[in-house]
Amino acid sequence: MTDVLRGADQTLRSGGTPAGAVWPTGFEPLDTYLGGGFRSRELTLIAGPQGLGKTTFVTQILRHQVHSGRPGLMFSFEHDATTMLERFVALEAGLIAGIDAVPLRRIREAMETVEGGSGLADRLAGTAGGQEALDQVNRYGDLLFLHRSSGVSTTLAIIEAEARDVAARTGTPPMIIVDYLQKVAVDGTGLTSLDVSEEIVEGLKDMSLTLDAPVVAIVASDLEGTREGQRMRLHHMRGSSALAYEADVVLVMNQKFDVVARHHLVYNTANAERYRDWVVVSVEKNRTGLDRIDLEFRKRFEQSRFDPEGAAVEEQLVDERVFVE
Repeated sequence: MTDVLRGADQTLRSGGTPAGAVWPTGFEPLDTYLGGGFRSRELTLIAGPQGLGKTTFVTQILRHQVHSGRPGLMFSFEHDATTMLERFVALEAGLIAGIDAVPLRRIREAMETVEGGSGLADRLAGTAGGQEALDQVNRYGDLLFLHRSSGVSTTLAIIEAEARDVAARTGTPPMIIVDYLQKVAVDGTGLTSLDVSEEIVEGLKDMSLTLDAPVVAIVASDLEGTREGQRMRLHHMRGSSALAYEADVVLVMNQKFDVVARHHLVYNTANAERYRDWVVVSVEKNRTGLDRIDLEFRKRFEQSRFDPEGAAVEEQLVDERVFVE
């Protein structure tokens, strides 16, 4: 410990930090409650029902890293590189031009239309934020690495090797995004699904420590956590006991309409549609700070993003309620 103390002191004197680097997510006030953002040497898990925007959420966090000059590496088990490019362009346009920006649908049409002689810039000319979005993605593209992953062949060893390669290319360990954890390939001979989840999460945690990098993984829900009107919590993560133990931070996303108390709808039915436009992000675990914090962010899925300016949830939330239409 004396050696550790001496080394920490020397690092501080030379202008460095012996603690894990802080990687802001770009979402406020989430970064405030996380003490600045995610951290190197820590594993963050993000859970939520299907179709709620988990991939959109982590993609926006990844974009914030590369836009800030840090490398990012995303292992995508469900989307190819072209699909992710469309999302990044739409996201960037939305952040530049706001709600009037060119939508994801229009960008996808430009990518799919067979029309010789015109490039993507020509096809998005005149759209709100389109050209500027392409310029931005091109500017940070060398820091953004996308790996088309396979549940058959993309193992923990592959993830670590790719991350080391990115670190060697850029000079900095990247933020590692895994979309999603249960898809990582493991030799599951003789193992239960819980054993497999435990092996993967332990490997990702060890990787964050070994590579001095933040690792962020999306986690699938069990059947109970996907039930309509059910608020997903930490214990609904598939393989929850092992995942909860290894993770440093756990964020759980829920549709606001599904988790707000019934009386907010009974006495103000106009709230129902408004609540559908918002997602609640709950800090279920935070090893180095506050937890049990509920924040809300507005969905802008037509531009493949969320509004980064959020707020604490004011309404009462429940784990389960009678559905009200």
